[in-house]
Amino acid sequence: MKTVGIQGIKGSYHDQVAKDYFGKSLILNEFLSFDDLALSVSKGESEFGVMAIENSIAGSIIPNYALIDSHDLHIVGEYFININHQLMVLRGSKIEDIKYVSSHPMALLQCKRFFKKYPHITLVEEKDTAEVAKRISENKIKDTAAVASVQAAKIYDLDIISENIQTIKKNQTRFVIVSKNKIKNVELLNKASLKFSLSHETGSLALVLNILKKYNLNLTKIQSLPIIEIPWKYSFFVDTTFISLEDFNNAVNIIKNESESLKVLGVYKNQMK
Repeated sequence: MKTVGIQGIKGSYHDQVAKDYFGKSLILNEFLSFDDLALSVSKGESEFGVMAIENSIAGSIIPNYALIDSHDLHIVGEYFININHQLMVLRGSKIEDIKYVSSHPMALLQCKRFFKKYPHITLVEEKDTAEVAKRISENKIKDTAAVASVQAAKIYDLDIISENIQTIKKNQTRFVIVSKNKIKNVELLNKASLKFSLSHETGSLALVLNILKKYNLNLTKIQSLPIIEIPWKYSFFVDTTFISLEDFNNAVNIIKNESESLKVLGVYKNQMK
């Protein structure tokens, strides 16, 4: 039975991804911060970790790139889910009774337009969507609502008073599966995540992008992140898909020579449809 670490508790979106990806027969380690989750995987206390990495509305969760890198974790998979946020309350409560809505900052951001209709409500940022739902249920809190999943409402016996309140209805989050170990069987893999840094020279980034093009690697994402030790110096985090593993390896070897540093964060199977 696999041991899987998640950010959040039962009923969270990370919980949903863990069960969809690995099946329901698993040991779940719950953490309220991504830092603790990454540490657990790096120490081997969790065999795998599930980490949200980007959202189609709110963009990248930039600190998680740094955590994967600093803890020397390997991305071994990815998973996409539709995010449908529900507004839930203690049974019997109504929207007029609600003074506060608490949830994860990303969830609140994705529902910003909905809450403009209720200026009397104060939005409160918390570490996890489902944890707020659990607290409302256990403490019988009448003046606070949670933004969380349908599953959270079922688990913690709350009423959903407004469905699918996210601003953009086609709202997806991409999660990565991380581990201390690389995938051994690489034959069926067709996506990779890389980190590299470049010199401050004209065309240095264009050179790397042209190498990707030459070897038929399709760039699906590029994200820059400051190198903390060197002001105004940046690393680039790149996701790319490929058809030929040989082409990918050749491109990586050339980029190593053309960049100041290169690190393969993971090679895995593309799940984007």
